[in-house]
Amino acid sequence: MRTIEDLISNTEKYKPALLQKQFESKKNTVGYVVLNGQARILKWYVPGLKKNMDIEYAILKKGSSELSMPLPLEKDIENHVVVMSYIVGTNVCDLINDQRVSFEEKKQVVDLLADWLAKFHTVFKSEEGFHIRGDASLRNFILSRSHIYGVDFEEARVGKPVEDVAGVCASILSTDPMFTDEKYQLCQQFLDAYRRSVKWPLENVNAEIAYALLERIQWRPNDEELLRKVATKIRNKGLRAARHNHLLFSLIFICPILPTLVLFQTTYVDQ
Repeated sequence: MRTIEDLISNTEKYKPALLQKQFESKKNTVGYVVLNGQARILKWYVPGLKKNMDIEYAILKKGSSELSMPLPLEKDIENHVVVMSYIVGTNVCDLINDQRVSFEEKKQVVDLLADWLAKFHTVFKSEEGFHIRGDASLRNFILSRSHIYGVDFEEARVGKPVEDVAGVCASILSTDPMFTDEKYQLCQQFLDAYRRSVKWPLENVNAEIAYALLERIQWRPNDEELLRKVATKIRNKGLRAARHNHLLFSLIFICPILPTLVLFQTTYVDQ
């Protein structure tokens, strides 16, 4: 796999860059560098994904004036690189899954995330419909100074806002620790906050969340059975019912005597 070091060492214009960190990326190569004394992100696209580079640069060019996202500084067509500003902050995925962060703080973060996504859909709404950001996973958001920043827009396209909303919900639920009661609550908090921020309805939310969970199997093959099981519950019974089932199962698992107590109480009341 290509690295940012490969780009720096083999491309004259980037040789002055000092690599600080290379980020995980599914398709392309992304690194944080210091270039000519400035903190920069270099995103090096696979040659066959030039269209993705054009899409991302266009989104950044239009959106950075109205939304919190990196500033696009250069589209280097010859080397298939977009140079953009570096955002200092905490990755939202790490924050949501950090046991040291309080539940109240996490609720505030998902509220900010819902507001950011609602604004994105508002800014990129046109006569042909909505443009969605695509790949709306927690990894693609950064919390910086009480502001949410969106990153990675190469999969942006015309679509339905509920697809992005479902992507965020699936990411909340299925990142470790997976499907905890806290995660279900944060997911519901996010949905409620998004609905308050927009004027359009969210249709087929449960079905879209279920589909987004199934999509994650390609990146989480070891969790396929669990992802399919929860996706089916959410699609058939809804998010709230899935959470209720999860709570009941947890109680029975943690306290095996509970079913006996419930049975005893029921018998006593019936008498």
